[in-house]
Amino acid sequence: MKFSKAAVLFTAFAASSVSAFTFNAPRTFVGRQDATRAIQPLKMSEATDVEKTAETFEFQAEVGRVMDIIINSLYSDKDIFLRELVSNAADACDKKRFLSVTADGDSVDTTPPEIRIKADPDRQAVIIEDSGVGMTRDELINNLGRIAQSGTKNFMEALGDGTADVNLIGQFGVGFYSAYLVADKVEVVTKSMQAGSPQLKWESDSGSSFTISDAEDEDPIEGSGTRLILHIKDDAMQYLESGKLEELLQRYSEFIEFPLSLFKEETTYEKVPDVEANKDLAEGEEPKMKTVPKTVESYVTMNTQKPIWLRPPNDVTDEEYKEFYKAAFKSSYDEPQKWSHFRLEGQVDFKALLYVPGILPFELSKDMFDENSSNVRLYVKRVFINDKFEDIIPRWLKFVKAVVDSDDLPLNVSREILQKSKVLSIINKRLVRKSLDMFYDLAEDEDTSKYIMFWNNFGKYLKVGIIEDEKYKKDLVPLLRFFSSTSDEEYTSFDSYVSNMPEDQKSIYYVTGEGRKNAMQQPVIEKLTSRGYEVLLMTEPLDEITIEAIREYKGFNVVDATKEGLDLEDDEETKKEKEDLREKYSDVCEFLEVELKGMVQKVTVSTLLTGSPAALVQGAYGVSPTMQRYMKAQTVASGGDAGSLNAMNQAVLEINPKHPIVQDLEKMVKSDKDSAETKNFAMLMYDLASMTGGYEVSDTGAFAQRVMSLMTSKAKQDVSEDSKVEEKAPEEESSDDDKPIEPEVVA
Repeated sequence: MKFSKAAVLFTAFAASSVSAFTFNAPRTFVGRQDATRAIQPLKMSEATDVEKTAETFEFQAEVGRVMDIIINSLYSDKDIFLRELVSNAADACDKKRFLSVTADGDSVDTTPPEIRIKADPDRQAVIIEDSGVGMTRDELINNLGRIAQSGTKNFMEALGDGTADVNLIGQFGVGFYSAYLVADKVEVVTKSMQAGSPQLKWESDSGSSFTISDAEDEDPIEGSGTRLILHIKDDAMQYLESGKLEELLQRYSEFIEFPLSLFKEETTYEKVPDVEANKDLAEGEEPKMKTVPKTVESYVTMNTQKPIWLRPPNDVTDEEYKEFYKAAFKSSYDEPQKWSHFRLEGQVDFKALLYVPGILPFELSKDMFDENSSNVRLYVKRVFINDKFEDIIPRWLKFVKAVVDSDDLPLNVSREILQKSKVLSIINKRLVRKSLDMFYDLAEDEDTSKYIMFWNNFGKYLKVGIIEDEKYKKDLVPLLRFFSSTSDEEYTSFDSYVSNMPEDQKSIYYVTGEGRKNAMQQPVIEKLTSRGYEVLLMTEPLDEITIEAIREYKGFNVVDATKEGLDLEDDEETKKEKEDLREKYSDVCEFLEVELKGMVQKVTVSTLLTGSPAALVQGAYGVSPTMQRYMKAQTVASGGDAGSLNAMNQAVLEINPKHPIVQDLEKMVKSDKDSAETKNFAMLMYDLASMTGGYEVSDTGAFAQRVMSLMTSKAKQDVSEDSKVEEKAPEEESSDDDKPIEPEVVA
């Protein structure tokens, strides 16, 4: 959210002019008392005289100047008005509970605290009523006639040294004025819990003044409490629908501590005698029944779901964790794989509950970083604040579902923006660490299928974490899983790879390719498997970026086997053999470099290839064919020139001098290197190396011509001896059975 110019000006003005307005108060919710007012708070034994006539008051100067800015610029979403007002009501109930415990029982109202909400379309009003602490006349003047600050931090400090002032709980502050987002007039009917306090009415249309009058003729408030009547604007009529209010309550206030009810219409079904069917009912027969709908209007409790993150982990069963996950994250068809329930106390105090989903959430299946996906639900005092805070958890943990509840979060005035702070950094680190602990628990589980399921669903997020988050790279690498040249259908880890390495192996080797089958066809794998070395298979574009970020693991370098100059230790005899072969095939290398100019950087002789005549590898700064295709596709999609990426291709052709094809080519080069047959033969060998190496054949037409030429030449050789038309073989004599039967001559 970006502040408008007006909001910025308001921020500057408020910071300099309103000493009671703080932007980083640890307790963000505001209620019905102002701890910083000039007038001293009333004591429990005091009562305020009530005038019978209405009195009009001017808003405090600061309020009058900034009211319009608060209403029009401070909040970006009108929906939050209900969250703010319900939170204020809960704070008032909290204060009443505190006073009921600490004050003289004979002089204090002990009506159970609760909150009720009702939409009244006939009056075009929304009514929010609580049975909380209520307010006196002076409290109405001071608390609703000025912008107050949240003082709960001061209250908690005062509790510690025994000087607590209960007026610091439940203050009306900026949150109260959010009512004017949807209402053009607000009435506050209230009755203080102080003995003998009258019922009063505060009223304002958000102009420059408000009135306070006797409200004894209004519907009486039982005990104590406050009733807010919001006269809804014409452009906010949707809030007169109980369905809309229910949606907001379930989103923001489903975990409010006190009973929260909404007046709504419900349809029930009951069985009644079927009069028509029972007309001809015989004596003694049981009457026939029918089911009829019955519409009932009543208050229905909204906060039936319990905030299990506030309970000790040992008191919560596995079934409760699962049911909470399904209800809180609307995942009725998903069973969580793992969860972590913990609390951090000390410099920062917060409670959290983390879940690893059982399946990839639908919204992440199309876009793994979908901005509309909500994974971390942030609460303050059980009230939902937002689920779109980016910095509370890194994006590579986008799939983790979490509930975080903290009183220390530095929110802005409208509670919509989480400000960067040391508190946020501490919460972020702890959430990441607990998430990693869950992943390791799954990886170490005896049932290996659990981690395989996790990896198939969320492995790509861990790869992104290695690429983007240097702080946690070492923690994430052991969690990676890849196919390898020896693992068949199973995954292998870096730890497993290292434990299976021969003693003479000095590095961890990998190749890239599109899919496991294609990767295994690369000739370069022959270099390593011939020595008994395992090769990891990077089968996705993201794999290649990930593996390049891992330079070493447990003291072993991680090496791309498809790069030029693969360093494998050889004995003196092998080294001498290489030198002899390089010299013997130097003419072939020079010939190929001329014919393949622009397609390869150079041609070398390799003694590591076994079954392939040649292989294409990349230079030290080249890019694999898989990544080349991916980057070209991205460039074209963004309107760029794919030809500008040709510099990424630094292919080197390695030939196998022990292969018959290379040996035949050597003879052809010595015999007639300028012949079309020799050139076609060389190009076909290059095409074969390109295709098995994962590269694309650039000129498929020329490739087809070379293949047909080779096939035609082979066919001519095969039929050279049989090209003449054979003479027809003499006809065989007919058998006696085949001769026609001559008629028998009778003498």
